[in-house]
Amino acid sequence: MDLSTLPLVGPLLHGGADLLAALTAALSPVTGSFSAALAVVLVTIAIRAALVPLAVLQVRAERDRRRLAPLLAALRKRHGKDSAALQRAVQELYTNEKVSPLAGCLPVLAQAPVLSLVYALFSHGSIGGTANALLEATLVGVPLGHSLVVTLTSPLWVHAWVVVLLLAVLAVVVELSRRANLRWNPVPPAEPGAAVPGTAAAETVGRIAPFISVVFAAIAPLAAALYVVTSATWTAAERAVLRRAIR
Repeated sequence: MDLSTLPLVGPLLHGGADLLAALTAALSPVTGSFSAALAVVLVTIAIRAALVPLAVLQVRAERDRRRLAPLLAALRKRHGKDSAALQRAVQELYTNEKVSPLAGCLPVLAQAPVLSLVYALFSHGSIGGTANALLEATLVGVPLGHSLVVTLTSPLWVHAWVVVLLLAVLAVVVELSRRANLRWNPVPPAEPGAAVPGTAAAETVGRIAPFISVVFAAIAPLAAALYVVTSATWTAAERAVLRRAIR
């Protein structure tokens, strides 16, 4: 199915393709074969810069959760195993304190359509019946439409190191971000003798879940991987600045 023929998706694909093509052409005299990859990076930076207000809300929500943590712990202790009463009490607390539990998800939700668009632009051979010229762009010999899996199973496997390097950078950034999140939002120690079922499993999931982005970047087109790496790096730097600015 050609997504470019759909009423809403078609104009977005055409607009995205035209934007990247124009930016690549503008950069080409200076950056040569790196122009298309740099265009993806610059578009990512522009989008993340536009989302800074949402990031501010996210960090404020994080601060509010730290502030409310003792109150939430008291509510859990008071209501015990009455989950319905606990849910009502937590909702009332958030309402009274004017805190939205969903504020922390806003930047991720806002980026999802953009990442989907980048993925679509570099995974379709044609857009509106015209050959997709973006697929001809490369980064150190690897087409931006190739994933790590495709690259390793093609004659271009000797250039796979560039994708592996990007994934390694992403893994490092994800781990540093995970550790920073733990420092700023430490998990309160459990009370003696109050073992909570599933705690160990939850901790394991918490350690592994952030690395889903690395798996996605490995199977997605290289352009989408560039977006993910750039966005993750921006997030780490942005969060470090905002956490110190917003107390």
